[in-house]
Amino acid sequence: MTGRDGHHEIICPFCQIESLEIVLENDKAVGFYDKYPVQRGHLLIIPKRHICTYFDAENEEVMAIHDLLKKGKELIDEKFAPDGYNIGVNVGEFGGQTIMHLHVHLIPRYKGDMEDPRGGIRKAIPNLVPYP
Repeated sequence: MTGRDGHHEIICPFCQIESLEIVLENDKAVGFYDKYPVQRGHLLIIPKRHICTYFDAENEEVMAIHDLLKKGKELIDEKFAPDGYNIGVNVGEFGGQTIMHLHVHLIPRYKGDMEDPRGGIRKAIPNLVPYP
């Protein structure tokens, strides 16, 4: 599948669904482990339709993503037993978005992963794998 950047056809890595190792799925969204996790169990939830940002999503897609976030938490709880979570969406280049296909991060947090976790996503979380 390809998307458009306004001028050109682009190949979106998230639209290559057959190459993703999907662990959660419903009719409008899929979930898979992040290739560059910031923590053990870091999941990405994306809509099946190529859309750039959260604000481009239709209500049904937002609800499908929400459904997989809840199922993702159950999966991560069972497999990794984290102590907390962050849920995040980067919107646009200056919001930190590097793949222009809506993706929601479900990041498990562990006691001791940061000295003082107060403020949550307001502080940088050290990556487990360096981001290119």
